Amino acid sequence: MQLQGKKIILGVTGSIAAYKSAFLIRLLVKEGATVKVVMTPLAKEFITPVTLATLSCNSVLSDFFSYDDGQWNSHVEMGIWADLFICAPASANTMAKMAQGICDNLLLTTYLSVRCPVMIAPAMDLDMFRHPATLNSMEILKSRGNIIVEPSTGELASGLSGKGRMEEPEIIVDNIISFFAGQADTKNTGNNFPEGKKVLVTAGPTHEPIDPVRYIGNQSSGKMGYAIAEELAERGVEVILVSGPVSVETRHQRIKVIKVKTAAGMHDECLKWFPGCNACIMAAAVADYTPVTTESRKLKRGSDNFSFEMKPTPDILRELGKIKKTDQILAGFALETDNEKENARKKLHNKNLDFIVLNSLQDEGACFHSETNKISIISPDGSAVDYPMKTKAGVAADIVSHLASLMIQKA
Repeated sequence: MQLQGKKIILGVTGSIAAYKSAFLIRLLVKEGATVKVVMTPLAKEFITPVTLATLSCNSVLSDFFSYDDGQWNSHVEMGIWADLFICAPASANTMAKMAQGICDNLLLTTYLSVRCPVMIAPAMDLDMFRHPATLNSMEILKSRGNIIVEPSTGELASGLSGKGRMEEPEIIVDNIISFFAGQADTKNTGNNFPEGKKVLVTAGPTHEPIDPVRYIGNQSSGKMGYAIAEELAERGVEVILVSGPVSVETRHQRIKVIKVKTAAGMHDECLKWFPGCNACIMAAAVADYTPVTTESRKLKRGSDNFSFEMKPTPDILRELGKIKKTDQILAGFALETDNEKENARKKLHNKNLDFIVLNSLQDEGACFHSETNKISIISPDGSAVDYPMKTKAGVAADIVSHLASLMIQKA
């Protein structure tokens, strides 16, 4: 029971995903948490308070006072009581009100009163989720320290398919467990990171041009690297993020984004910035080969087979490993399809790494384009720590916590 003794407020808003809150409560209670539920009035149209009260073994609150005896439901007391407030599902309407400080129901007044950390798990249709107003609300909430559990991509209640599904309860609980584990690490060390640290992070693919309109690349979305950069910045670290061509963005004030296209461009920026950093996490999926020549004009389609010569790109990780100083930490990623851990250990030693993060294409729902990932962290002594499937934000927290422990040892 990994949440034994933890006190959690679950906020439920008006969304079809409200049915998932029942499963979320069940899992939280199973892990030992005490759960109190606050619902918006509209949430009761999707799931009944009696269901959530039965599962949580606590009365469900929705109104400011009891209509039976006039007893006041104190959002202030709730805010002092909780170790964590999680809003799941969080509708676009509720997130907008949270961002603007509007408190026209008990859930929102509780949110504004809590002294504990806040997690938010959005749930809505894909067009609502990607609307600039919703994205702006999320950016405001993140800038204030709220933890966003990114929604997953899949079939939606509207019949459309896209990003907007509330993350599955099992993954949300994994995130909560990781969060409290990270808090424990912080309490044990006095600080998650020594002050004044700077970390270089790489993210995304590289595009190696064939001609002005075509390139060789891979399926990396950059989400993992960006999540690592965000997690570092949230913990007070200055981040240099060297990013290949991706659609994800960050506006965190502690993250300096340097955009590149090719492996050569990423190589030059990494060698420029690494000497001034305390650590580097190479999460980018850098192309291993690039065309020997790039055509200045678009190649025309012909009836015959077409081939061209390739040459290796710079091995950025190996070069950083060669210039790494004793007080620096260097980490890489390994994506393997067979003999995963054996190949990852070889890469770790060949490139002089302090740890390596192993992904496997064998795990459904992990790696490219997904909102989740499943990793192992392997150390120079060959030991490996295997983590369950989590959101990429949750995985980033595990990786950053591992880096923090190593940096504290070197401090």
